[in-house]
Amino acid sequence: MEKRKLGRLEVSATGLGCMGMSFGYGSPGDKKEMTDLIRRAYDRGITFFDTAEVYGPYTNEELVGEALAPIRDRVVIATKFGFDVANGNPGVTDSRPETIVRAVEGSLRRLRTDYIDLLYQHRVDPDIPIEDVAGTVAKLMEQGKVKHWGLSEAGVGTVRRAHAVLPVSAVQNEYSLWWRRPEEELIPTLGELGIGLVPFSPLGKGYLAGKFSAASRFDSTDFRSKLPRFTPEALEANQVLLDTVKDFAQKNDATPAQIALAWLLAKKPWIVPIPGTTRPERMEENAAAAEVALTAEQVAELDRATVGIKLMGNRYPEELERRTGL
Repeated sequence: MEKRKLGRLEVSATGLGCMGMSFGYGSPGDKKEMTDLIRRAYDRGITFFDTAEVYGPYTNEELVGEALAPIRDRVVIATKFGFDVANGNPGVTDSRPETIVRAVEGSLRRLRTDYIDLLYQHRVDPDIPIEDVAGTVAKLMEQGKVKHWGLSEAGVGTVRRAHAVLPVSAVQNEYSLWWRRPEEELIPTLGELGIGLVPFSPLGKGYLAGKFSAASRFDSTDFRSKLPRFTPEALEANQVLLDTVKDFAQKNDATPAQIALAWLLAKKPWIVPIPGTTRPERMEENAAAAEVALTAEQVAELDRATVGIKLMGNRYPEELERRTGL
């Protein structure tokens, strides 16, 4: 698989989001099966693996650490801090220096490594200046415990301030054919500053893969049960976007998921999506998207066909949306 640069960090063109193997989308996957999936992804050319202490909490880092231990020096591991996980408050932001240090020590232990390739602040803490956060991460870099750092779902003002103190390698943000707000301010800012973009949920939490319909239902252990875009009414109303992507995929001898990922890859050479899955065949399908080279004309055609489609439902409930873009 081709390589791309997030700042100065080289990674595979697509990564693997590991969260759903342990957390967020129903019951955790079988540990052996998920370990095999992660190692199979490496064999397929994927070298960039994404996790976080809050996923589980902790269990996803443990899974990723065990799976990648035999090939640690050949992969890039990204994890995140920024919540009060240690005190049982995973929904409360906490980026105090002592919390960051404690989180990193725990992540190193669970990941079975002595350094983290890419460490993100998971969500901006409104109570802690981003300059203080950058200063704490800088000390961890001096100690060799962190190689690169980034921000997740941060606003452009915060990105600029953070980057001025300690160069940011990547910003992780939702970005896909069904969530295009980053095109307004974030992507131009990242291009100006030389920072990479790592789109999470590049398939719209599975929607753009064609997995769901108005008849789909999600139990309480599935994060999508709380999202406005996954109500039966929204799934039905938004079918027009999926149908458009399906038609384009059929014309270009690819699957809808591959087109959605190839569209991201064609947008900028410093965009690296991290689709997640618990199924080997889906991983193979997603990895093959890196081989679907869309021309500028094809990207423009897909943009024209989709950009005017008005989708029903916000991506997050209001409470969760308030935590982003700070």
